[in-house]
Amino acid sequence: MNSQQIAQHRLQQQQLLHSGFTQPAALVRWMGCIQAQDYAGAKWAIGNRIKGSTDASIEKDFNDGKILRTHVLRPTWHFVAPEDIRWMLQLTAPKIKAFNKRLHTKLGITDKDLKRSNTIITNALSDHKFLTRAAILPLLAKAKINTDDIRLGFFLMEAELEGLICSGPRQGKQFTYALLSERAPAAPLPDREEAIARLTLCYFSSRGPATLQDFQWWSGLNVADIKKGLHLNKEQLTHTVTNGNAYWFAAAAPVNKRTAPSTFLLPCYDEYAVAYKDRSDILPAGHPAAAGYGIFKPVVVVNGQISGTWSRKESSRHITVTTELMGPVKKTAPAAAAYAAFIGKPLQELISI
Repeated sequence: MNSQQIAQHRLQQQQLLHSGFTQPAALVRWMGCIQAQDYAGAKWAIGNRIKGSTDASIEKDFNDGKILRTHVLRPTWHFVAPEDIRWMLQLTAPKIKAFNKRLHTKLGITDKDLKRSNTIITNALSDHKFLTRAAILPLLAKAKINTDDIRLGFFLMEAELEGLICSGPRQGKQFTYALLSERAPAAPLPDREEAIARLTLCYFSSRGPATLQDFQWWSGLNVADIKKGLHLNKEQLTHTVTNGNAYWFAAAAPVNKRTAPSTFLLPCYDEYAVAYKDRSDILPAGHPAAAGYGIFKPVVVVNGQISGTWSRKESSRHITVTTELMGPVKKTAPAAAAYAAFIGKPLQELISI
């Protein structure tokens, strides 16, 4: 495979070309996780992969608990399916907690503080209560737990990583927290080896061709665990060597060597870019900073290659999309119109710089 063929295969497996899914929750299960600290962008990441979906329909699924949002894999928010959240937390939370421990020490957050805050938060959320950060803050302050600076965020993340809380429905534009036990009923958990095998197969099936280093970046697993995961999936996964790197992908996934013409407006942190440590197969040399390294800015992707950035302005009645392209790119209007349809407002203007 060359870089263009790798990009085409990723577009196919990431469901950007001819999605095999009609429901957002099913797509999230296929992807395993979708990075979601940019909540609006993460909904559009789903929208690009589910034909006919809208911002409102995905918002409803989120509020109904069909899709959850929590800290998992890495120290950032992800969308995850209720049936996957527990085993993924069990597998990946320990490394995040070890990373956070150093910051807890700097902030003067003790283990006793964490245990007390967990008790206060879970008690406050019992009986299907949903509370915002603003509502939780005075409860901790009343118990004389210091929540200055960024401490509140660490207390809430600790409760997430312990599998106590996760996202609840939004109240207006505000996020709430809920008890995980009330949003995702407990189920038997796989042992560590099975969980490693499951996550490995999920990643390389949905995001392959990708390297061991790509998976390590995305999952937070160590190299020994990844090699174990590859071995456990030796019948389901195969690989090709390109430029000295082994690229793994699902053995059953058809490899199409033709380039299917496509143009997408992807959000920042989209899995098409953020799921890989090395983005050189999709991001042309000489343009990484201008394109936000593929992850920090919304990007225009043409035939699998990052070819520019885009932004939007939304009024009460319409949307204006502005693209800043790196080369001669044509036919971005259909992608801009697709985004406007997803939001549910007419596209007033497409501006190319």
